[in-house]
Amino acid sequence: MASGNHSSITEFILLGLSADPQVQALLFALFLMIYLLTLLGNLLMILVIHTDSNLHTPMYFFLSHLSFQDLFYSSVTVPKMLENLLSQRKAISVKGCLAQVFFVFATTGIEACLLSVMAYDRYAAICHPLLYCQVTTKQLCMRLVWGSWVVAFLDALINILLALNLDFCEVQTIHHYSCELPSLLPLSCSDVSTNSAMLLCSVILHAIGTCLLIIFSYACIVSTILSISSATGRSKAFSTCFSHLTAVILFYGSAILRYLTPTSGSPLELILSIQYSVITPLVNPLIYSLKNKEVKAALRRMMLKYLQGLSTEEREHEGNVEQNHSKKSNG
Repeated sequence: MASGNHSSITEFILLGLSADPQVQALLFALFLMIYLLTLLGNLLMILVIHTDSNLHTPMYFFLSHLSFQDLFYSSVTVPKMLENLLSQRKAISVKGCLAQVFFVFATTGIEACLLSVMAYDRYAAICHPLLYCQVTTKQLCMRLVWGSWVVAFLDALINILLALNLDFCEVQTIHHYSCELPSLLPLSCSDVSTNSAMLLCSVILHAIGTCLLIIFSYACIVSTILSISSATGRSKAFSTCFSHLTAVILFYGSAILRYLTPTSGSPLELILSIQYSVITPLVNPLIYSLKNKEVKAALRRMMLKYLQGLSTEEREHEGNVEQNHSKKSNG
């Protein structure tokens, strides 16, 4: 084991997505557009849910928190990636890298917990519709959301405290566009067996644990839907789960593969990371709005109110102008 500590070096080099300047310029434009659309889509989803009383239900309460989490999630990695795409030397300080590791780990855990909470909500709504309002109280919803954040941050804190004891003794390059724990552990000249064991426990808790809860919820949901005699009823029940199920597949499919496979710096690792940390926050608002009649109706109502407000202001302004002209002509 090396005798130094992680202060022996001051920075890591993020190799990013490409070394070609022309490709980097194209990637910068692409990911900047994706990031701005992610911010717009998730902010719009939060605004619609909080302003429309028809969406003040447990399902949309959880969805608003998922949108906030996606804003947080994409902002952890994308701004630094955009900066590096424009920089000649793609460096990140050791402290900055460890901070990014912490927030990437925490936001990944929050996303997994919230998706499992939303699966429970669909289970309660479809399998126990008569008890749904009694079971999913506002207090329970708040506890589930705050519990997701607390569990994820505590887990990330434990992993990052262990990572603070690692030694990085030489100039290190990370074959990635951001700092993630699986990419950081192979760079250490310390014994990482404890870190690897804790990472595996975290993956079991967040990835496999929450995934099993989702599978159990959907097994009960499918069983209930199949018992519905009406084809229309079955279709309506399944449509309420379609958006959530799509989001689950997109996130878990890439995140589990990324954290369970050995780190090799391959293009597949970059693609998987981009999928769950960049693409998923972008498409979640689209998934939940394009296939959801209630959200689309709420968006139309909000736009009508906005346009009516603009027309009212224009009429008031025109009235004030006419009054000023008449006063001047009378004077």
